[in-house]
Amino acid sequence: MRILVLGSTGYLGAHVAQRLRALPGARVLVGGRSPAADVDVDLARVRPERLAKALASAAPDTVVNCAGATGGDAVTLAEVNARGPAVLCAALGEAAPAARLVHLGSAAEYGPGTPDMPVPESAATRPVGPYGATKLAGTVAVTASGLDAVVLRVGNPVGPGAPSTGLPGRIAALLREAGPDPEAVLRLGDLSAHRDFVDVRDVARAVVLAATVPGPLPPVLNLGGGRAVPVRDLVRGLAGLAGFRGRIEEGAASPAGSARSAQVSWQCSDISAAEEALGWRPAHSLDDALAALWEGGGTP
Repeated sequence: MRILVLGSTGYLGAHVAQRLRALPGARVLVGGRSPAADVDVDLARVRPERLAKALASAAPDTVVNCAGATGGDAVTLAEVNARGPAVLCAALGEAAPAARLVHLGSAAEYGPGTPDMPVPESAATRPVGPYGATKLAGTVAVTASGLDAVVLRVGNPVGPGAPSTGLPGRIAALLREAGPDPEAVLRLGDLSAHRDFVDVRDVARAVVLAATVPGPLPPVLNLGGGRAVPVRDLVRGLAGLAGFRGRIEEGAASPAGSARSAQVSWQCSDISAAEEALGWRPAHSLDDALAALWEGGGTP
């Protein structure tokens, strides 16, 4: 089985590629801009016809698209998150129409949730900013492509190797910098929002299942921890693991706060469809994920 992974150098992509390489009989190819890539491709820039030629040469049975941008201006987000999947689908339709496409979406596509009401895949999508809107555009491109494709809408990933570009990784970095100093002060933003955290290792396992399970899959499947957790609890959990003895000040203007918290105060995904379609449920608790993050496990 030939599996092409796009975005394998990113946080999710590195874990996904490692898990796929452990599959018996699988040959994992990586696509990207790195000189070491098996398929030279930049989804934000490549023309569909050129990508089609590269895909025809690679002859994948499955393509896993982990490429995506979480930050940057609206143009960057649109090029990577919206144009990229559209070009990929067009090229696959020409070069490898029988290949399965597994595309990583985001729970940000749903927008604000209602407290105590987990969001199913059938819920209306109301993204509040460019990130969620561009991820939704990518999802629409995939689900409308006519390919054997599934979008995995990922909640808030956490776990080993979490980068400092995301909240868990930023908090861990601040705690390492503060050390055991009892006079240390962490000035953070609003921590009242509730988020659905999912261990990155569970995300990788779901991708492997989606890539290998026989038969057609639903167009969209939610991946999450299945419960809404106050961001404040995540911060306190990491602080406890760090042995932090200082003070946490909440509500201050800080890059460690969540810019979306005021607009999206509650998010939780209904993950029952993923269990039915893939036999998947999270194997790691949030405590497991935070411990793995704090112990310093890097991305593979």
